[in-house]
Amino acid sequence: MTERFRRILLARAAQPYRASGFFAWNFAKGKLKGDPAFFGLLEHGLIPSAKRLIDLGCGQGLLASWLLEARTLHESGNWPVQWPAAPKIENIWGLELMPKDVERARAALGTRAEFALGDICNTDFGKSDVVVILDVLHYISYEAQEDVLRRIRASLPTGGTFITRIGDAAGGLPFHYSNWVDRAVFFLRGHRLNRIYCRTLQEWLEIFRRYGFTVEPLPMHKGTPFCNIVLIAKAV
Repeated sequence: MTERFRRILLARAAQPYRASGFFAWNFAKGKLKGDPAFFGLLEHGLIPSAKRLIDLGCGQGLLASWLLEARTLHESGNWPVQWPAAPKIENIWGLELMPKDVERARAALGTRAEFALGDICNTDFGKSDVVVILDVLHYISYEAQEDVLRRIRASLPTGGTFITRIGDAAGGLPFHYSNWVDRAVFFLRGHRLNRIYCRTLQEWLEIFRRYGFTVEPLPMHKGTPFCNIVLIAKAV
């Protein structure tokens, strides 16, 4: 059941990107299949149901498509019995710096989710119940990272959820390899290759607690040579 379900979910979540062009569709298929975070978020039940979820640095909106299709399958009864229920999200809002990615997201998902062009360093997040940032924080300065964390905490109610994925700078060769691949993909998507601002896992945990979160780390690199860790934070 699970392997068949995985194929179905992958196909359904990538399908909308046919409307966004050949590159967007193939990128969606490759990213959703090859990145363990997408299935991991569902298998571990990391994202709760919410009125509003914001995805900062959302790219072409893959997480939104993933969550929407997961919920549709869950409601139809096509869902692995050993997994937690798929989250029901009333509104998904994505923020992305690259205009082309925003265009692809809008073409693919239409009114099923909202996407805005902007920089996470200076855009108002509004109020939310869940915030997600995947593989973005290390591209902004240490000072900007702290400001973003402060503003995320301000956007969440007590008990709200913040999920991000980071690399552990103390992770040795797997950390350096994951950074190299990440930067290559970043370049292919049209971004400039600037300095990156990494921290050790312990440094990340300390800064999260400083800005009003309890936080638990969960390794999220199964099946890859990388050193990626998801941080599941709750606003306190």
